[in-house]
Amino acid sequence: MSELTLNAELREVVGKGASRRLRRLEDLVPGIIYGGKVGANARKPANITLQAKELRKALENEAFYSSVITLNVGDQTEQVVLKDMQRHPAKGHVMHADFLRVSKSTVLKAQLPVHMINEDVCPAVKTGGGTIYLSMPLIEISCAASDLPEFIEVDLSEAQAGDVIHLSDIKFPKGVESIELLKGEEHDSAVVSLLAPKGASEEDTEEAGEE
Repeated sequence: MSELTLNAELREVVGKGASRRLRRLEDLVPGIIYGGKVGANARKPANITLQAKELRKALENEAFYSSVITLNVGDQTEQVVLKDMQRHPAKGHVMHADFLRVSKSTVLKAQLPVHMINEDVCPAVKTGGGTIYLSMPLIEISCAASDLPEFIEVDLSEAQAGDVIHLSDIKFPKGVESIELLKGEEHDSAVVSLLAPKGASEEDTEEAGEE
């Protein structure tokens, strides 16, 4: 889990007009922090602002979307994850960011990117002349915040042409579970397919098509 840090300040003025002024005149992005303890110990949501430049730089790191972030708010420190983000429909810049408070024991659901490793020695490509097709670039997982990885690795070091790697074939990090697999075997979807080269036998082609 990456050590990511972001700075913010509390804001007292809220509303659409105030948010527009923050973005246009001060290059700030409005946001909110919510969640935390429940019941009598529940914490109130906190309205914040972030420096647009700092946020843009943070978003360049893929891990920012799927890691616990240390958010410095004034003289306080919060452990949070990014839960939602609104972008301008035409220009693409961030207009608002939502952060959820977490502790080490908080159980999270997250969409993690798939990283394929050992592609350079993959037999399906190196000796089989096939190609790699990533059919599931994001995997939904459940885990404690302390176990949250940045991504899910799929090892291709032994993959042969015609093979299909399913969710059940992936070795998930300790404490991390696939949401789809928790629903049952019928949700064991394909993640990566090793397509046989053109001219492969008809039997190989039919098997790949069935998968």
